[in-house]
Amino acid sequence: MGLEKELTDFRVEHIRTMPAGRAELYDAKVEELRANFLIENTPAMGSEAPEFALPNAQGKSVSLSQALRDGPVVVTFYRGAWCPYCNLQLRAYQRSLPEITALGGRLMAVSAQLPDKSLFTVEQNALEFDVLSDVGNRVARAFGLVYTLPDELRAALIANNKALPLFNGDDSWELPVPATYVIGRDRRIVLASVQIDYRQRLAPEAIVASLQNIRAAGTRTS
Repeated sequence: MGLEKELTDFRVEHIRTMPAGRAELYDAKVEELRANFLIENTPAMGSEAPEFALPNAQGKSVSLSQALRDGPVVVTFYRGAWCPYCNLQLRAYQRSLPEITALGGRLMAVSAQLPDKSLFTVEQNALEFDVLSDVGNRVARAFGLVYTLPDELRAALIANNKALPLFNGDDSWELPVPATYVIGRDRRIVLASVQIDYRQRLAPEAIVASLQNIRAAGTRTS
């Protein structure tokens, strides 16, 4: 089953079990964000990706520049372990990891979660790629992805025992918009996907195709 169908099937079941009015609230807030989010402030294809270094789930610092020495890098920003759509996405990317690595790519997932929550994400999804903690959303802010969750959604998360301060360690209630970038060894962005609607994610097949294009281009110029 592909990621898109998994996301759709989960959404249908999720709506069925939600309290009355909750689905309409989520839809309205997605459209509100779509109207106000400045997507033009996020890195576009062809632009240079911001440099960063973040700790992984084991506490080791991982930097973009160092990773790019070995090949292209895939950076995906997700909301957190509490988000079921994120977990579906990360598991789908894990299934495609052999193809990604075979093409020379390295996958990194970034969230504002505290390191122990990133470790939980790794363990609950059996992930074998870098899961990085961007506490305070410093890197996500450099990518132009950060927004503040509105009060109505804060209340919904609190009601579901998913209050962001428990996961992120601060009271900002800030999140990154889910986004995925494929970055070439020259730090130029080859593929940029920013999802205003958190219920939609870039298919792993698009990542693999982008990496294949990078390899093909390298072969033609070598």
